[in-house]
Amino acid sequence: MRPPRSPAPAAALLALAVALALASAAAARHTYATVPPPAERADEEVRRMYAAWKSEHGRPRGNCDLAGGEEEDRLRLEVFRDNLRYIDAHNAEADAGLHSFRLGLTPFADLTVEEYRGRVLGFRGRRSAARRAGSTRYLRRRRDQLPDDVDWRQLGAVTEVKNQEQCGGCWAFSAVAAMEGINSIVTGNLISLSEQEVIDCDSQDGGCNGGIMQNAFQFVINNGGIDTEADYPFTGTDGTCDANRVNEKVVTIDNFVDVATNNETALQEAVASQPVSVAIDAAGRAFQHYHSVK
Repeated sequence: MRPPRSPAPAAALLALAVALALASAAAARHTYATVPPPAERADEEVRRMYAAWKSEHGRPRGNCDLAGGEEEDRLRLEVFRDNLRYIDAHNAEADAGLHSFRLGLTPFADLTVEEYRGRVLGFRGRRSAARRAGSTRYLRRRRDQLPDDVDWRQLGAVTEVKNQEQCGGCWAFSAVAAMEGINSIVTGNLISLSEQEVIDCDSQDGGCNGGIMQNAFQFVINNGGIDTEADYPFTGTDGTCDANRVNEKVVTIDNFVDVATNNETALQEAVASQPVSVAIDAAGRAFQHYHSVK
């Protein structure tokens, strides 16, 4: 039984900025003619690294514990080997100054890039019936009137980093982060909100199979609010909408808008006003294995 709680004040207006940042595929190409790839790792070393990686990330330790048995484990090892080869080549180029970031053995190191895209990515922009023309809300100020920088993390409007695991619910995480931010700005109270409620209860989207942020915001508006992460926690899978918890409306929003398309100044003004919701093309191998800046 939950203790009673007072309803949190509603954010008067969610001034949502939705922007698509499409990374150029050409930027991810490697220049092996300039930096030769490093020497191939010995088979024993790769197997040792694979075993350590499985232990770290909770994969089955014995071959026969995997679905598909020894054959599947051999396949995963070869995928791991190929990804490790790619990571080593990229990092050699980073050491030579050709990249500003390094790659590493992420939880996706045993997946091909096609499997990674199919299991994790979840933005479905083309399915949207609710896509709007860009708003004129952020077309007021001149560029020279904008602040040089804004870090909403330092201003207390961003929760800790969350892990969507192997659920294509990025759209829900993005939308919820924007709602957390505007609620913190309006009320002074940073509350971690429930992505799982949106994944389970937004009937316009596909849960862990993908969706769009606009539909997530509209769900919260129509529902009259959203519950907390603590009360409706993330499970990493699609679930059945909890009829009791969906009625726990801790934070509410009234509206959302899209930033004007192809207008950098409008996006800068939106970001200066609040944390914004964006979709990024994360389909490349570099995103799959990203580890850190140099």
